[in-house]
Amino acid sequence: MKMGVHPIYRKTLFVDGATGDEWITYSSMEGSDTREVDGEEVQVVRLDITSFSHPFWTGQAREVDTEGRMDRFRRRYGMKRK
Repeated sequence: MKMGVHPIYRKTLFVDGATGDEWITYSSMEGSDTREVDGEEVQVVRLDITSFSHPFWTGQAREVDTEGRMDRFRRRYGMKRK
């Protein structure tokens, strides 16, 4: 493997800013600070939104339709509302 062209792949602690959930995985992203976890110093990457807090993945997603386009589409193609 050629030296100096590949990013550094290291253990990283990801933190969801909305819910505070944390998980450790490997990544080439660079964090702004470090924290000791299980006796090992790992970098910390803070994320604004993840699958723990995104409305689609949490089941909180809503349809926003002010002009009735979705209702018209459902009537035209015979689809039922969820």
